[in-house]
Amino acid sequence: MGLFGRERIEAKTPEQVMAMRAAGLVVGRTLELLRAQVRAGVTTGELDALAESAIREAGAVPSFPLVPGYHHTLCTSVNDEIVHGIPGGRVLHDGDLLSIDCGAILDGWHGDAAISVIVGGPQAARPEDVALVEDTEDSLWAGIAALRAGESLYAVGAAVEDSIVAAGERRGRGYGIVEDYVGHGIGREMHMDPQVPNYRVTGKGPRVVEGTTVAIEPMVTLGDQDNRTLEDEWTVVTLDGQRAAHWEHTVAVTPSGLWVLTAVDGGAARLSAAGAAYGPLG
Repeated sequence: MGLFGRERIEAKTPEQVMAMRAAGLVVGRTLELLRAQVRAGVTTGELDALAESAIREAGAVPSFPLVPGYHHTLCTSVNDEIVHGIPGGRVLHDGDLLSIDCGAILDGWHGDAAISVIVGGPQAARPEDVALVEDTEDSLWAGIAALRAGESLYAVGAAVEDSIVAAGERRGRGYGIVEDYVGHGIGREMHMDPQVPNYRVTGKGPRVVEGTTVAIEPMVTLGDQDNRTLEDEWTVVTLDGQRAAHWEHTVAVTPSGLWVLTAVDGGAARLSAAGAAYGPLG
């Protein structure tokens, strides 16, 4: 169903949310492992192989190779690549901005998350790239904190946009929020209804219920958000050559609050900082 259609939110039972937490932890721990291995001289293909090994050793399987035509565990997007970058022989250099998107399936349930990092750390980066990574992550958590039972799902995108606009005003720059790619429902499939925009939209939108599980994933650019897909038919890049960042978490709405299924700590620290209720099960 399209973004402005009548989308269905499939509520998960507590037992199903617990199963999704197990899958989410595989993804979260894999991304932590990869973050520690990102350095100059490493190729994106080497990171992909490491991720596949980690996921399979955890008893799960990578989900991205199940997408028709895609054959890798990760999407690795570098600098002006927004999303869906293909791992391979590309060598990373200090100062590169790398976004890593990772998905895994455990016992039939999906987890999906993404991080953005600077190769060589902040000291190797352009100041505007450090700001972009930080502000995009902050917008993710603003969107997560806006996810509440009984409220419109579109509150998520409004919160993401407000966070990015405010950050841009503080820094004296205009960020672009990518509109062509949005978040999504998740469960026994990686991409399900409802779609989750990362920007303010009109209309009431689907109503969030307990048991809602969605992947929220803002993609933000230093310049204009206009983009194109390369000839490989996967890699999406900015038209103006400016850099982009991508952050994502899989989140569940529980009776007592929110549980960030792909965050190793369940989102406790960032939810508390955002004034949102942390609601793990079990």
